[in-house]
Amino acid sequence: MCRLFGLSSAPLRTHATFWLLDAPDSLSRQSHRDPDGTGLGVFAADGTPRVDKAPIAAYRDRAFAQEARQEESATFVAHVRFASTGSLDVRNTHPFEQDGRLFAHNGVIEGLDRLDEHLGEDRSPVRGDTDSERFFALITRETRRHDGDITSGIREAARWIAANLPLFALNLILVTPRELWALRYPDTHDLYVLERAAGGRHGSRHLDHSGTHGRMRVHSAHLAEHPAVVVASERMDDNPDWRPLEPGELLHVGADLHVTHQVALPAPPAHPLTLEDLHPDAAASQKAA
Repeated sequence: MCRLFGLSSAPLRTHATFWLLDAPDSLSRQSHRDPDGTGLGVFAADGTPRVDKAPIAAYRDRAFAQEARQEESATFVAHVRFASTGSLDVRNTHPFEQDGRLFAHNGVIEGLDRLDEHLGEDRSPVRGDTDSERFFALITRETRRHDGDITSGIREAARWIAANLPLFALNLILVTPRELWALRYPDTHDLYVLERAAGGRHGSRHLDHSGTHGRMRVHSAHLAEHPAVVVASERMDDNPDWRPLEPGELLHVGADLHVTHQVALPAPPAHPLTLEDLHPDAAASQKAA
């Protein structure tokens, strides 16, 4: 299953180090499917998005994914990909960038011909083959139609897909230079949020988060003294304040770390998919790894 991770320390720009994969001799790698890509998205001080990503199609790509990434940003989005649609190519690797925003997705959407038809000329930002990048293009269009309101853009795009296309999951994280959004829909995959006080639950510790099976590790000494909000596909430490998003919940972390949320999709999908409905590669990408 793809791993999503988002962090906001806005308005503070935070130094953080990411390891998106463990070493190749880890026990986890010996017993679980290898990921198909890794990516990390951040913003420069002037707000310019910057993405560092690669598919994992060869040993040299895995070595790239294991290197420590030291970055500074107020918002971060990281993704470990298990491919469901699209080849192992950088253009199909998350996160994606459109209109100065960064986006990563975990799930499967089918009926892509119909989605392409619905997008029309608004499909032009799509460079790859994935359902995820098309979903992002629909969010980008709906955001424009709602005068730049990203919350409305996500809600309307997700509602159209939920009503019209077969889907397995639409979990996402979207970030701008100072804001973060996350959606969990429906109840297929977990997505958690942690509103982390400065120093964590003990009040004096840096952030040191580790995913299961060697998929992702994040460290930030800055967050021993500053609060942050973290969104992830799993609880990444023993802090008891991790909370699962409700099915259909859309979370927004503002530029001052103020968190709001709404149930943006209260109804189940019109055309839900199960693992048995998916192509074997897509089904494998959605199983816990």
